[in-house]
Amino acid sequence: MEKQTFTVRNISCGHCVMTIKNELSDLAGVKSVEGDPAAKSITVQWEPPANEEKIRQTLKEANYPAD
Repeated sequence: MEKQTFTVRNISCGHCVMTIKNELSDLAGVKSVEGDPAAKSITVQWEPPANEEKIRQTLKEANYPAD
């Protein structure tokens, strides 16, 4: 299983984190999504068929692009 923390500058509150959790949880293979609004970060655990590219694309489509 893969795990990575992404910096997402558009996060400003818990609602942003919940939106991201909902979007990423729809991806097959995503096992957990945790967010920290203060750090502007999201930590994602996944396994195939999910991958970093799909996660980044989903974040971008949700208007929360990762650095």
